[in-house]
Amino acid sequence: MRGHFRPLPLKHLGVPLILLLGLFGCSSSKAPTRPAPKATAVAPAARVASASTPAAPRVAPVIVSSAPAFPVMLGIDVLEARGFDVLKGKRIGLLTHPAGVNRRGLSTIDVLRHAPGVQLVALYAVEHGLYDELPAEMTFPDQVDRRTGLMVFSLYNLKSKHFVPTSSQLRGIDALVIDLQDNGTRSYTFTGAMKSAMEACFANGKEVIVLDRPNPLGGLKVDGPPMDPQWMSDVGRFRVPYVHGLTIGELALMVKDAAPPGGLSLSDSARRKGRLTVIPMRGWRRAMRWPETGLNFVPTSTAIQDFAACMGYPMTGLGCILGGFTHGVGKSYPFRGIAHRSVKIEVVENELRALNLPGLQYRRVSAPDRYGKPATGLYIEVADYDDWQPTALSFYLMQLACKLDPKNPFATAKAADRRTFLVHMGSTAFYNDLVAKGAKVDVAGWLRQWREQAKIYQEESKRFWLYR
Repeated sequence: MRGHFRPLPLKHLGVPLILLLGLFGCSSSKAPTRPAPKATAVAPAARVASASTPAAPRVAPVIVSSAPAFPVMLGIDVLEARGFDVLKGKRIGLLTHPAGVNRRGLSTIDVLRHAPGVQLVALYAVEHGLYDELPAEMTFPDQVDRRTGLMVFSLYNLKSKHFVPTSSQLRGIDALVIDLQDNGTRSYTFTGAMKSAMEACFANGKEVIVLDRPNPLGGLKVDGPPMDPQWMSDVGRFRVPYVHGLTIGELALMVKDAAPPGGLSLSDSARRKGRLTVIPMRGWRRAMRWPETGLNFVPTSTAIQDFAACMGYPMTGLGCILGGFTHGVGKSYPFRGIAHRSVKIEVVENELRALNLPGLQYRRVSAPDRYGKPATGLYIEVADYDDWQPTALSFYLMQLACKLDPKNPFATAKAADRRTFLVHMGSTAFYNDLVAKGAKVDVAGWLRQWREQAKIYQEESKRFWLYR
């Protein structure tokens, strides 16, 4: 999902991740500032690669060491600073999108196309197309990119349920470089595209090179319900909390270390033999939100045009799938403005103010709708980031939806709508409680439970941290 919630087609974790990946949930609200480390932390299963690393076969993930510096250097910048050494002598495919740019704003496509000694031979595109030229949920075929002359292979076909590179699509490359900007939430489909690409590449003997990027929400916020295995789909391919607190490179390390359902859908042998190289950033720290990186925010989808929408995505997205709430006001404020289809905004505002949720403030906003008529909604302001619990508002919106509709919209939802809700939200237990109790559901109790589970997850996930 890239800015819109949608239904998508709907795996056993290895020790020691079985404990953590079965218990993912909500985090502590504080985000303490940590000093930058003197050297990048490396997961135990990985080894550090340097320019002098011999070109022997590698079976474990490779972490290219980087020293912290400011401003933030992205994985593509670090790769360029190293002279593209890990790409030399290989036919390279690139999986990317418009937000795949270096810190100067130049597309990674063009950086690699013009890099000395780099042979870029193919491009791979996810939902919305290579240049974000397509609306959500639109299938597109393999085609030649008229700008570069390179073949663009489609990894998004709803008709055939094709989201994984095929053997024929990978035949002409030796390594796949992945440069995708995640938004820090489980249901954003780009991390799922990375996981699918890793599975296909490892099954076909191709190396994967992930260029790391910031988690826009920072690396210390972990929040939301666990993901039940039966609801895993392309909007939930990782058994992590809804707000997972990892970079895309760290997620790659985690998923390679784990067996299904949370890990790669491969045999243990194929998973261990898979060659993964992660190029970390320089200068990024876990306490950084996007504005603190010094980088321009490049839109990742039509609805995620800025950091404000990125923060709003976990805050209102889940709460607007069922129940009558909508995100956005007119054509503006996606994921930050909310309204209800049949209830006056002042009623919604009074109900939300009465909750006194930590870190949030509210203000009325107006904007024209698609027909040019004025629309009014409530803008959600994050007044205190440390106190903010990213998904809490969504679950209180679900409770409020039941209060505003005594028939309980979750109990009366059609099967397809229930499935859409569950593949995004992930918890059967919470859904059943919501159906049974409606407006009397103990949201605060669920949030406390998920916070306790998050402490386990966050401690265990530290072995995949590349930054402090």
